[in-house]
Amino acid sequence: MSIKADIAILGGGPGGYVAALRAAQLGARVVLIEENKLGGVCLNIGCIPTKALLRSAEVYRTFLHAQDFGLTVEGSVTPVWPAIQARKEAVVTRLVQGVELLLRRAKVQVVKGRGRFIAPRTLEIATPDGSERVEAGNVIIATGSRSLQLPLPGMDLPGVIDSTGALVLEELPQHLLIVGGGVIGVEFADIFGAFGVQITIVEMLDRLIPTMDADLGRTLGRQMKKRKVKLHLSSQVTAIEKTPAGLKALVKTPKGDIQIEADKVLVSVGRRANTEDLGLDAAGVRVEKTGIPVDAQMRTNVPGVYAIGDVTGQVLLAHVASLGGEIAVENALGHPASLDLKTVPYIVYTDPEVASVGLTEAQAAERGYDVRVGTFPLSANGKALGYGESSGFVKVVSETNLDEVLGVHIIGPHASDVIHEAALALAMEATLDEIIATVHGHPTLAEAVREACMEVRGQAIHLPH
Repeated sequence: MSIKADIAILGGGPGGYVAALRAAQLGARVVLIEENKLGGVCLNIGCIPTKALLRSAEVYRTFLHAQDFGLTVEGSVTPVWPAIQARKEAVVTRLVQGVELLLRRAKVQVVKGRGRFIAPRTLEIATPDGSERVEAGNVIIATGSRSLQLPLPGMDLPGVIDSTGALVLEELPQHLLIVGGGVIGVEFADIFGAFGVQITIVEMLDRLIPTMDADLGRTLGRQMKKRKVKLHLSSQVTAIEKTPAGLKALVKTPKGDIQIEADKVLVSVGRRANTEDLGLDAAGVRVEKTGIPVDAQMRTNVPGVYAIGDVTGQVLLAHVASLGGEIAVENALGHPASLDLKTVPYIVYTDPEVASVGLTEAQAAERGYDVRVGTFPLSANGKALGYGESSGFVKVVSETNLDEVLGVHIIGPHASDVIHEAALALAMEATLDEIIATVHGHPTLAEAVREACMEVRGQAIHLPH
């Protein structure tokens, strides 16, 4: 017999399990199919474990600078890597168990196995005990993505790892070479660098986190250099070779070819949508090179079939997958909704944190806006000075016609939290005046957002003019 459902969901990551819970809230019969662990990449081998490790790195780095806060630490503070890893695993386990509990309470039927289409809304699931068939009124594809591998010599050598491999290292390497200076690369540089690992980053473009505002990437690069991270920008790894001591990367740089030796090489150059072996041909679902194309309602080209999250190739972020899951379910069950990517915050959890929403200064200019920019340094912010982290800034990008806020870019402590005021401002098409007229608590980091808006007109109160 087939399992009957209103909605069947392929994949139990942050898109799939959230979609299942929202569908259950709306009264649907839901089947969630997952072949590995609930929570997907984000919860098990991505967002959550890296943030747990980053927190350990932050605490250790703070202890090393305790004297800056008037504190004396008796004895030495030593990172114990197995204990740090154990804490990370405890955080992950607790959250996975939480997801399992939520799904049980919501009466979502979870089927362990790999599902594939055999017809537009019929799935066959290969389970540990055989197979199951699911017939559903609607199907949501939420199969996520995987690390992209470079087609270069030596990429299959022992010691060449991706982000998953980096999370399960049993001991700290002496020297870690990171190929790719994007979000994943710089976060791992921050983690391992805090614990004394020598870090080298090779980035093909001319700055770190190159998809974000240029000022953010350049500032983060300066911070990394202060911590002795070696940066090779506008450079490319052309091959990796084995040596008696470990690995050697051949690198093409603007100053000529060089060789870099390391214990481990972490490749973090992007991700690729998981669209293979899903039977998409049998369903008639169109697939492009980057993933499954969808509209703002998360609909594919096949009625009743939706796709969300990384598999769409749009924005590969867990929070986009989760909201996309809610929107897909609501549309499937007759509650019209759409996804507005304009308000998506992009966050890098380094120390200092980096966060961005909306258009960069360059993007705004490319789109023809008459751009005005205001930047407020955190060195003039009381909360940042008291916190001991004042080297960042808030940058507001606006336009002259209506004074609409087009983008906000932050580097500094708790940027990941402060950015959401800006995301709401973009959602409401707020102007500079509307943010300036909003009372901001003092002392807070969020005051810097208001001051940056004022500085667009050269009127920031706490800057000399």
